[in-house]
Amino acid sequence: MKKLILAIALLLPSLAFAAGSKHPLDDANYDLTDKASLQNGARIFMNYCLGCHQQQYQRYSRTFEDLGIPAELGQEYLQFTGEKVTDYITSPMPAEAAATWFGAPPPDLTLVARVRGADWLYTYLRTFYVDDSKTFGVNNLTFPNVGMPHVLEELQGTPRISYEDALVDGETVKRYVGIQSDGNGELNSEEYDQVILDLVNYLQYTGEPSRLASEKIGKGVLVFIFIFFIFAYLLKKDYWRGVKK
Repeated sequence: MKKLILAIALLLPSLAFAAGSKHPLDDANYDLTDKASLQNGARIFMNYCLGCHQQQYQRYSRTFEDLGIPAELGQEYLQFTGEKVTDYITSPMPAEAAATWFGAPPPDLTLVARVRGADWLYTYLRTFYVDDSKTFGVNNLTFPNVGMPHVLEELQGTPRISYEDALVDGETVKRYVGIQSDGNGELNSEEYDQVILDLVNYLQYTGEPSRLASEKIGKGVLVFIFIFFIFAYLLKKDYWRGVKK
């Protein structure tokens, strides 16, 4: 319980800044049974997010086991600073340095999907755009004035807000169309969206690693209750048959 309270407390500052966002959210159709998606999401997190953010309530060993990654391969390709496979997923960035560079330590992301929701994360990671007035040269439609660089820009390319001319009440105005990449990234728009969905899928998993097992147990319990109800009903009928006589 103390760990849960601490994790939420770390996220509260960012929640307060994002409260004013009115940008519509896109649907994140994640699938926790898709091991390939979860594995790729873990790869993206370890390579692009772990430098600043951590998941201090999630162990490497639990992640590898749940995602079907052999421990040897996980240590070779997803652990970069000599951690043990039983260690928690922590960032090498010192908290004091992070607070100096970003104004506040980057929040722990173990439970971020439970706090934010998958749709918010999916939309947020796809709505960075160039803004030269900001410290890191980017802003975000979902989280205005976010103090975070666009770490996935090399995959997406340079994103810019796109507008079109529209006639409103007899006047020509600029209407928001969307965010478009300059095409210089490693991925096209469809591939980038899939990578983001994989990352969100992974974050959804770490927010509740036992979810699939819990749902399976829950279904078994419901089946048991249904069968028990049948026997209880038949027993009740048998008892009352004797009473009526």
